[in-house]
Amino acid sequence: MTADIEELKASLKKLNARATQAKMDLHDLSEELPTHWEKILEVSQRCHDAHAALMEARKAVAAATA
Repeated sequence: MTADIEELKASLKKLNARATQAKMDLHDLSEELPTHWEKILEVSQRCHDAHAALMEARKAVAAATA
């Protein structure tokens, strides 16, 4: 059981890093606008997906440790 929790926490750490990077990519893109405007949907979708995965992982860790 504890190994599963450790795996969930390791996954959470990776997802957090991915979500943080996606947030920074979105921020950088916003500062470059209107240059690269055609990347808005791609970058924002990647950011949305990363944060959705992060929230699900946080729920899984909370459920496993409760």
